[in-house]
Amino acid sequence: MELFVSYFPVFLLIFARVASFFVTLPLFSYRTIPNTYKIGLSFFVSWLMFLGMKKGPVALDEAYILLVLKEVLVGLCIGLLAYIVMAAIQIVGGLIDFQMGFAIANVIDPQTGAQSPLAGQYLYTFALLLLLVLNGHHILLDGIFYSYQLIPLNHAFSFAHGNIVQYVAKTFSEMFVIAFQMSAPIVGCLFLVDIALGIVARTVPQLNIFVVGLPVKIVVALLLLILMMATLFVAAQHLFETMFISMRDLMNLLGGR
Repeated sequence: MELFVSYFPVFLLIFARVASFFVTLPLFSYRTIPNTYKIGLSFFVSWLMFLGMKKGPVALDEAYILLVLKEVLVGLCIGLLAYIVMAAIQIVGGLIDFQMGFAIANVIDPQTGAQSPLAGQYLYTFALLLLLVLNGHHILLDGIFYSYQLIPLNHAFSFAHGNIVQYVAKTFSEMFVIAFQMSAPIVGCLFLVDIALGIVARTVPQLNIFVVGLPVKIVVALLLLILMMATLFVAAQHLFETMFISMRDLMNLLGGR
């Protein structure tokens, strides 16, 4: 009993990091998952990590509150960075919707409760399924487990070896670059369709191009999505690798490495 009491503050610190990690992590933080399940999953994952990691007793003093805040901040930052990288899929759908004429209509994402483009929601659903097929959720759980090797429980942040804000901004810009690269083939083809429709409108003035152009662009965009779905999956896999590397590098910076 005394051993449990002495190590109970350590378990609370682990639970704080894991629970805050699940608050912002893609796939685990969605509103469709009941909060009781999230808390239960966080508790059992924290318990398994508590049993499997090297630990020492932590004193309940004035610095313990700061340690709890540090653990919550670490979990939120790591999960939020993964969510930011995954948002590239939504940007790809937004660019495609804008070019094909679907930008006027958005849908409510049941996972987050925010408005989402039609193509973005479609591609994001497939991206999550691909993440599950590739066991990406296991890698995310491994990441939060091995984060204690980079950011120990009883150590404060170290900002001596890098600028965390600068790195997050760099990752944010890379996310936009990846989104532009993923959407460039389809957006470029639709731009060529716009040029062709403009030429037709000049050569055949009797044709109402506003009535014909929108269905043509929708049909072309849907055909391009079907033809390039495999290529988008390969690009999404590269996006997952970028997400894992970004999370690892952020943990290195938070740990002062």
